[in-house]
Amino acid sequence: MKNITTAKIHLLVISVLFAFLATSCKKANDETTVTDIDGNVYNIITIETQVWMVENLRTIKFSNGDLIGTTDPPDKSINGEITPEYQWAYNGDEDNVDTYGRLYTWYAAIDNRNICPTGWHVPSDDEWTTLADNLGGLDIAGGKLKEPGTTHWKTPNAEASNLSGFMALPGGYRGFNGLYYDMSEWGNWWSSTASDETQAWLRWLYYDDGTLGRGLYGKENGMSVRCLKD
Repeated sequence: MKNITTAKIHLLVISVLFAFLATSCKKANDETTVTDIDGNVYNIITIETQVWMVENLRTIKFSNGDLIGTTDPPDKSINGEITPEYQWAYNGDEDNVDTYGRLYTWYAAIDNRNICPTGWHVPSDDEWTTLADNLGGLDIAGGKLKEPGTTHWKTPNAEASNLSGFMALPGGYRGFNGLYYDMSEWGNWWSSTASDETQAWLRWLYYDDGTLGRGLYGKENGMSVRCLKD
């Protein structure tokens, strides 16, 4: 009788443990958004083993609350500045931010105060490669990442299907000379990986093909940022 009672207790403990684990897992899997230090809320998506933001970063603060500066005026050249840390709305127009996010220099993107929400980070070049591999390789990944249609992308927005749920948008970029380029045509996202003292790796999508591009750009230019969960 004693053995039966002990067995029942063990079964009860195991049942409670499994119930707790199931609830915990369900809670984690049910998370659909993340909020940054400014209170901006972003949808998120799981792509194989990675969890990505579905929107470009919009914050003007690092995760510790420190402000990320901008230039006055928005088209001021920063040519010659050493390790500039800035953010901008495209063309200085705050109305662009809700849709396209902000543009950040690489130095701001990799600052150790963390531009992403706590528990998230700017993806490395290798982590971008993992995303591309999970979607079938660079040649076809771009189409699976881009928002379909021509509401935001210029015609023809080639091969865009958003099969991944990533919902990539063409936020353009800001040159170190203060000029803004290619909104509706290009989306450009920093990686955290430098190539040398002046250039870092980024990924790009273009309106007229379905590839996910990889290239180098000067760190003082303003690009979009997508955060990846730690």
